[in-house]
Amino acid sequence: MLFSSTTFLFLFLPIVCALYLLVRKELKDYVLLLASIFFYAWGEPRYVAVMLLTVILNYVGAILISKYKCKKVLLLLTILGDLSFLFYFKYFNFFVENINALFDGHIDFIKVIMPIGISFYTFQAISYVVDVYREEVEPQRNIYKLALYITLFPQLVAGPIVKYHDVADQIENRTVDFEKVAYGVKRFIVGLAKKVLLANTLGAVADKVFTQPIDQLDCMTTWLGAICYTFQIYYDFSGYSDMAIGLGSIFGFKFLENFNYPYISRSITEYWRRWHISLGSWFRDYMFMPIMFLPLARNTAISRSYRWVMKKVGSKVANAIMTFIALLIVWFSTGFWHGAGWTFIVWGLYNGFFIFIETLTGWNRDRKSIGGKALQHFYAMLVIILGLVIFRSDTMQYAWHYLLTMFGIERGETMYHLIYYVDRIEIIALTVGIVCSAPLCSKMLEVEGRSQLRIAAVNLWLLALFILSAASIAASTYNPFIYFRF
Repeated sequence: MLFSSTTFLFLFLPIVCALYLLVRKELKDYVLLLASIFFYAWGEPRYVAVMLLTVILNYVGAILISKYKCKKVLLLLTILGDLSFLFYFKYFNFFVENINALFDGHIDFIKVIMPIGISFYTFQAISYVVDVYREEVEPQRNIYKLALYITLFPQLVAGPIVKYHDVADQIENRTVDFEKVAYGVKRFIVGLAKKVLLANTLGAVADKVFTQPIDQLDCMTTWLGAICYTFQIYYDFSGYSDMAIGLGSIFGFKFLENFNYPYISRSITEYWRRWHISLGSWFRDYMFMPIMFLPLARNTAISRSYRWVMKKVGSKVANAIMTFIALLIVWFSTGFWHGAGWTFIVWGLYNGFFIFIETLTGWNRDRKSIGGKALQHFYAMLVIILGLVIFRSDTMQYAWHYLLTMFGIERGETMYHLIYYVDRIEIIALTVGIVCSAPLCSKMLEVEGRSQLRIAAVNLWLLALFILSAASIAASTYNPFIYFRF
């Protein structure tokens, strides 16, 4: 069930909100839990069992980790159990197809269909057991509350990835008041408008371009498709995150921000501090930092090897090598997390390469001059756009020829002029998208210190956005959501 669907907006959400606000406090969690399971079952009834097995596995695993001394073994077994679900449903097809291609084999297999949101709720489950292992939180003894954390429908199918230690207290005790509900409704409307009015409009242009054979595209058209996709994916995903944060506020939760105007970045390092913040922080906390601390472990093969390298080449070079290894693992994993395909893996390593180079050269430091800042911003946006061409392409061959066409190295014989791809609505949407990607209206939803007239103006504007979004949903059958595939 899409947030940007009439079923969700005018049937599911009003009923759930009414029930949640009307029932006694001790029943609110059960209302949300049942609503979340129903929400997931609406689109994926066959895979509810997989999600519930994930809940049971991590419930039992966390209790055993807190109870017995063999904590590392129990943690490893629980994480392997989580990853086995993810591997089978998301990567089984990829590995069998590549084995067949590599060895000219003919392994017959039934293609596995990936459950929606499995990447997101698996990472949330892993964060829970790791937090218990690190003794940052107590294991949740109430399985229904743990199930609520893993299955909570606002962020179930596309994030943000909520780490358990960030919401453990809110699961146990949270309040709902008019101010939170009002903010949540407004935030949801902003996200809905981003998704429906901007992402869908720009997505139609990007799809037209990227579905054309590469030899039928010229330089201008490829740049148009790449730029439209760059803003489509931002407004699609940040719009969903806004809607999830808004829904969380309505139900008394405070989710951390997931996007912070990433397209104003002046380096790829800064970009990934602003883009999909919950995923970046997950990889930092649960993968990058543990890898970087491996040399500090007592008398292990890794620590001995690190000390040997440090004696041979010095601590500075040894640290650079360790950083490179950690970034290689993290960014390979980041790409592979996004999808079972070589384009995703290459895109992840591509981002990791630039982050490593920026770290070595200091390019990610702020420049004082206006010219230096402008150059940094141009560099960052160019790298981002080119990387998203790889991300959007179905094959590396297509991505390579697309990039060559963008720079005029290859020339296609286009069958269509630019007017085929864009009209006034698309041009307006792209212009608005570019302007709104900067923090010009970042304080719009804050009410402190505002006059009643300004508050009324913002509310009327939000009402107009909702009406336009609802009308667009009703009138159009084009309503894709990019991150459902992840």
